[in-house]
Amino acid sequence: MRLGVAALPGDRSFRCLPARGKRWEPPPRAGAMLGGGARASKPSFVSYISPEEIHIKEPIEKEVNPHLLPGELLLCEASTVCKYVQEDGSHRGTYGKLVCTNFKISFLDDDSASDDNEPQFKNKIVGENDITLQCVDQIYGVYDEKKKLLTGQLRKYPETLIIYCKDLRVFNFCLRYTKEEEVKRIVSGIVHHSQTPKLLKRLFLFSYASAAPNNTDGRNQTVMFETLEDWRDELERTKGNVKYKAVTTNEGYRVSEKLPLYFVVPICISEENILKYEGRGIPIWCWSCHNGAALLKMSSFPKEQDDSTSQMQKAFLDGIYKTISKPPYELLRMDDLSSSLPSLQDIQTAYTRFKQMFLIDNSTDFWATDVKWFSLLESTNWLEIIRKVLKKAIEVAECLEIQHTNVLLIEESATDLCCVISSLVQVMMDSYSRTKSGFQSLIQKEWVIGGHSFLDRCNHLRKSEKEEAPVFLLLLNCVWQLVQQYPPAFEFTETYLTVLSDSLYVPIFSTFFFNSQHQRDTNKSGESIKTQSGPFRFLTVWDWSVQFDPKALAFLNNPLYAEKPKPDRSQRKTSRFKHQRQLSLPLTQAKPSTKRGFFREETDLFFKNILGKRIGKFINSSDEPPNSFREFYDSWHSKPVDYHGLLLPRIDGPEIKVWAQRYLRWIPEAQLHGGGAIATAARILDLMEEVQSLQVKMDEEHSQAVSGDIHSLPLLRNSARLSSLFPFALLQRQSVKPALPTSTWKDLEDEDDLVKRDDEFVDLSGDML
Repeated sequence: MRLGVAALPGDRSFRCLPARGKRWEPPPRAGAMLGGGARASKPSFVSYISPEEIHIKEPIEKEVNPHLLPGELLLCEASTVCKYVQEDGSHRGTYGKLVCTNFKISFLDDDSASDDNEPQFKNKIVGENDITLQCVDQIYGVYDEKKKLLTGQLRKYPETLIIYCKDLRVFNFCLRYTKEEEVKRIVSGIVHHSQTPKLLKRLFLFSYASAAPNNTDGRNQTVMFETLEDWRDELERTKGNVKYKAVTTNEGYRVSEKLPLYFVVPICISEENILKYEGRGIPIWCWSCHNGAALLKMSSFPKEQDDSTSQMQKAFLDGIYKTISKPPYELLRMDDLSSSLPSLQDIQTAYTRFKQMFLIDNSTDFWATDVKWFSLLESTNWLEIIRKVLKKAIEVAECLEIQHTNVLLIEESATDLCCVISSLVQVMMDSYSRTKSGFQSLIQKEWVIGGHSFLDRCNHLRKSEKEEAPVFLLLLNCVWQLVQQYPPAFEFTETYLTVLSDSLYVPIFSTFFFNSQHQRDTNKSGESIKTQSGPFRFLTVWDWSVQFDPKALAFLNNPLYAEKPKPDRSQRKTSRFKHQRQLSLPLTQAKPSTKRGFFREETDLFFKNILGKRIGKFINSSDEPPNSFREFYDSWHSKPVDYHGLLLPRIDGPEIKVWAQRYLRWIPEAQLHGGGAIATAARILDLMEEVQSLQVKMDEEHSQAVSGDIHSLPLLRNSARLSSLFPFALLQRQSVKPALPTSTWKDLEDEDDLVKRDDEFVDLSGDML
């Protein structure tokens, strides 16, 4: 008769460990021990080897070591850790090693050193089982089946460690069979290095910059806006150089450390005015429309001021106002975004509620919330905030395009919601901003150089949650709405936007890890770890070859992009014709004479707005029809779309959707097996490949150029395991639950995504178990 030895949950003396990288099933609970011939209830764990043999049977394969980047140091590690399979309620998992470095938390098993199971869309910096320290959101420990938030010093160490990530991944690590000393080191190390406040130069960004060779391919078309020439070229491109000028007043940051080194102001603004109040109250140029109207932004004065100071600031603003309201400048409209849009606190609160819907521990939790999905989604208010932001951008576009008026966006620092609205307006009105290089240049201009506080808003240093707000992520969500509504208008894909959002938390790029250009410049100098003095050479996130190989990069480019045709020199007015549809709209009856009176009457209100006092909503003249927005919106949507002209997002009802690829990509239950937009794309790309092959046969001398542009085609056609969340989620794990109800997906996916015909495109019969 064979001897059955069962391991109790709390018993560390007798345990039979699986081989590395193999599936592991947990031991039965107390009371489920086996008798001589008794049968165990499933799932069960029974060892038929004697305790003396257990030590010999432990895995003795070669040690799996983490792949360390230049400057990366191993801080602590723990062996015999089981990573649970997230969606499996039976607590099955994979055995391996958990390590923590000054860059990331990583789980290693035998598969980590193998190239056989590599995903087709692989990040070269952050692997599937890697979590950068900046990507860690919250850490929980499980004590006697109760979850507890882990912060600071720990008196007791958990049996299970749950890590919630800012990219919405959830990792469950079982530490029950790990040595107690290793448990203490790994849990304390992870909590300390990811949750406690740190100094700026303690970021891995500096360790990597001082140790890594700067051998990346610097050839990219992104305009960095770090030189005066970059700003002058942008003025020339937008034809704004007639009324606006790039200034060098802030060289050496003598005006303000919050302003960029170079920026653009109206030609009539003097250097003396710029210097007077550290740049506050100065209209700064963002972009010029084809008709000469410009989008401007301005930082307001502090709210708490004594009477004498307030009077001086009012007199100063009076002079600025009189200067920029005269010809040749267009009429001016103002919008204080702090009163017409949700506050940063409201945005943070809404997103915190929203992301909780996708931080799923297991399948049971997912399906438990499925019944009340829509009520939960509505209660977060996140989609409503997206709708309000898009509506505000449409209002500004109407003023620029139809009203021919300048728009001045006002905010306390002009580096948060001003960045969102100005970027959205340019994406909607300027087709160059819908190319990949143009969009990246836009982010550089308005956000990176413009002074958005990435360090504080992303809380990279863990210093203050009060300053945290997903402002940049809000922009990407709004741009995604446009991308999924008008795919041919964009050179990049939603996958590009998703990896851009992930790059917020990869501290080897300086792009999203400073609050201002001044902070970046002052921290470039320092001692390298190789004892060589010299400035740090930071990488930019726009060099995508650092993260992806050429085959993966193909997923960032839209193969269906309707590239803008080159203008015919014989037709000199072609560049203006692209907006002909919008220019043909009936104009409102409110025109020049009343506008002049309007500005005289509303001067005091203008000053109140700038001084940060009680502010009204977007200013409209009294004789302007109240439904002008709806008239403009409906008229545009009633006509064919010009993918190289003005784009207005659809914002009514269910038109605002959940960014499924970003928020649902780690939840297998949310995948459409062999379906979704990827099925349509696979079919289209097959046809494109066939057309390109025929072209090669017709013109052999162009064969190399054509074949070099179709890296993505074989990837999709040869992949038999596709899902609607490809390329982030393949069908590597089947859910035990049925697919999401069709009624749910009607609001999450496009109605024309051919869900009912997905099986015609991808044959999954060979992959079904």
